[in-house]
Amino acid sequence: MAGIALVDSHCHLDAPEFDADREAVLARARAAGVAAQIVPAVARAGWPKLAALAEDAPDLHPAYGLHPCYLAEHRPEHLDRLAEWLATHRAVAVGECGLDFFLPGLDRNAQEAILLGQLRLARELDLPVILHARRAVDAVIAAIRRVGGLRGVVHSFSGSLEQARQLWRLGFLTGFGGPLTYPTARRVRALVAATPAEFLLLETDAPDQPPAARRGERNEPAALATILEEAARLRGETPEALAALTAANAGRLFGIAVPSPLH
Repeated sequence: MAGIALVDSHCHLDAPEFDADREAVLARARAAGVAAQIVPAVARAGWPKLAALAEDAPDLHPAYGLHPCYLAEHRPEHLDRLAEWLATHRAVAVGECGLDFFLPGLDRNAQEAILLGQLRLARELDLPVILHARRAVDAVIAAIRRVGGLRGVVHSFSGSLEQARQLWRLGFLTGFGGPLTYPTARRVRALVAATPAEFLLLETDAPDQPPAARRGERNEPAALATILEEAARLRGETPEALAALTAANAGRLFGIAVPSPLH
């Protein structure tokens, strides 16, 4: 998308789904105007791979964390390893971390212990946090309040307007992606329209959550252009203005340079 610089605030470009054609995926993203991507790792085993990818691609900005859906892979000592890793590797955030009360079999107490450890580490290092909160928004808000002194984003937000307002009052942003392109996703679409400008981020969550036009397919960061257009329509703004706004928000939150439009 010529003349527009987009920031994908949440993309798992390190995922194995991209191993066969990652360079082509990156090329398509750049051609679509995606000038920067925030890429959060989800488990200890994946941190070195992400670090290597980000070293070779300056438009990839890494974050490192322990995702609740991979609870079986985490060990208590991984919180210590995360602190050591962040002390020696460039990172724009702690995460992806959070709580997931949707998938069966994930121990809530264990999830909360790992989340609180990461929130405390983020506060100590003065880094933002990238949060997953599926069927667990109230619990995530409680954890944020318990630790205090935090900033960050709840990605792929799907809670209520009141829950969003609580997050905004805490200084947290809300991220939206492919789901906003589905006409049946009325609550998400209403939230996108209602989010104050300074708290809005756009994302793909690739390879997951493709937009409606690519339902059932692998998602990729180039789809952010489609998400931008629909979000702009819902908000009554131009895509150019919304791209600039959300890029500035990402730059402020993650401490990255706001990219110039790609041509």
